[in-house]
Amino acid sequence: MGIRIAGTGMFVPERILNNADLEKMVDTSDEWIISRTGIKERRIADADMATSDLAYHAARRALDMAGTAPEELDLIIVATVTPDKMFPNTACLLQAKLGAGPCMSFDIEAACSGLLYAIDVAHALLKARPSYRRALVIGGEKLSAFTDWSDRNTCVLFGDGAGAVVLAQGDDIDGDFYLASKLSADGRYADILQVPAGGSALPTSATTVAERQHYIRMGGSKTFQMAVALMANTCSELLQQTGTTTEQVRWLIPHQANERILTAVATRLNMLDRVYVNIGRYGNTSAATIGIALDEVNRAGEIKRGDLLLLTAFGGGLTWATQLLRW
Repeated sequence: MGIRIAGTGMFVPERILNNADLEKMVDTSDEWIISRTGIKERRIADADMATSDLAYHAARRALDMAGTAPEELDLIIVATVTPDKMFPNTACLLQAKLGAGPCMSFDIEAACSGLLYAIDVAHALLKARPSYRRALVIGGEKLSAFTDWSDRNTCVLFGDGAGAVVLAQGDDIDGDFYLASKLSADGRYADILQVPAGGSALPTSATTVAERQHYIRMGGSKTFQMAVALMANTCSELLQQTGTTTEQVRWLIPHQANERILTAVATRLNMLDRVYVNIGRYGNTSAATIGIALDEVNRAGEIKRGDLLLLTAFGGGLTWATQLLRW
């Protein structure tokens, strides 16, 4: 009995915030932003649109492609660092919005690596529980709600969106989409990329709000160095472990953090001609980036049955993950 990706979907809000708009908000320029990040514009959700709403629209598109009704789902996992609420989890809120029946539903928080962590967990649960036939896995983020729009070093980076995949198990499926993975984390570097306040270690107070500690903070240069090294190294290790050459891989689909990071990773892997890059249009949407990219590649007809895909991500935690999948 095999498992396959039966459907993909993505959603980004209509509102576009381009670099010219940001020039009016902070001390920056279109040239500065593009040269350092490759980002030209990003999508921003309206105030009344939550992460679960972004996830809903991406999920509907993935379910439609898969020919799966919400009631048929056995598992829903949402990867996010921007949940609708502290609790209940966003997956439960999404479950209700979809009209899905009772099923296991929970969130995973692994920052930008979240979707790959979630796919790994969903695959393991489908393999361990034969009665589970269909899983919905989503990376969704409303990062604009946690972005300090007065900080030019971070506000130029982030956007909102969601990417979804439907995993289906069945007797008629030849083989398994999931070939291998390497997932890891190192909490010693947690302070490099974080939202300091709002949890049990530093609860919300008048002081934390006044000090703007509920927004994303990042150590840029250190993050850049570690992201390139860890993504490139884990990709190489996974390929070696599976006896796969880079020439056999149809697409390298990395987390869209920074175009310079993507170029550096692809150069190290000798895959500059097969690295998918869309950061210029959406910015960094954290756990959503790989799902969005995967759906774009899929709907453009740029992958066919049997193609190998190398997915890799790096995020706060610090977390990182790489997966080798067969379409």
